[in-house]
Amino acid sequence: MTSRYDEIAGNLTLVLDQVKNAAQSSGRNREDITLIAVTKTFPISDVHILASLDVHHYGENRDADAAPKAAAVPGTWHFQGQIQSNKLKSIASWAHVIHSLDEIRHIETLDKVAVHRIGVFLQVSLDGAAGRGGADTPALSALADCVLGSSNLDLLGLMAVAPLEVSSDQAFEKLANIHAGFKASYPMATSLSAGMSNDFESAITHGATHIRVGSSILGSRPTPH
Repeated sequence: MTSRYDEIAGNLTLVLDQVKNAAQSSGRNREDITLIAVTKTFPISDVHILASLDVHHYGENRDADAAPKAAAVPGTWHFQGQIQSNKLKSIASWAHVIHSLDEIRHIETLDKVAVHRIGVFLQVSLDGAAGRGGADTPALSALADCVLGSSNLDLLGLMAVAPLEVSSDQAFEKLANIHAGFKASYPMATSLSAGMSNDFESAITHGATHIRVGSSILGSRPTPH
């Protein structure tokens, strides 16, 4: 029977090969792409395995699950879930990077409760659908200005989730165009968080610098009890 270590190591090797090939085929440097292993719903023991395999960027969607893992395993911890105001103080205590900011009030609250510097991505909606999170493109400049006026936050770039209704290439091409326009006004915002297990190769082709990969590395998510 395959050990959990061997299972994760084998999956990780395949993902890293895909990342390398996608970078090469689009004329990019592999070193410019940060792989975030999404550890949501998986146990701390899996995070320890990832750390032993030289993966040190971890992504979580729920504060309650993430806080004990971040306390147990050093690394760069990313929050990428929908933000609730009453969770921001706790999130700010462990997260080094937040990918899902799309409201000024959350940026202002985060700045007040941050105990260390936090890198932030502004989440942009690619289809305007309610419930999926993300600001409309015209709202990005006000959000960015709020981050730049903060004391504890660093503007990294944009994040988006590809809508299911269109191809990932279409979605990420649109995102790349939005990001290009955004960088013209905010040249420090060079990072682009896009791509998950089912579409990260397309995201890399269209300029993603941070990819958020869970099931392709860790397997099917455990069923919550």
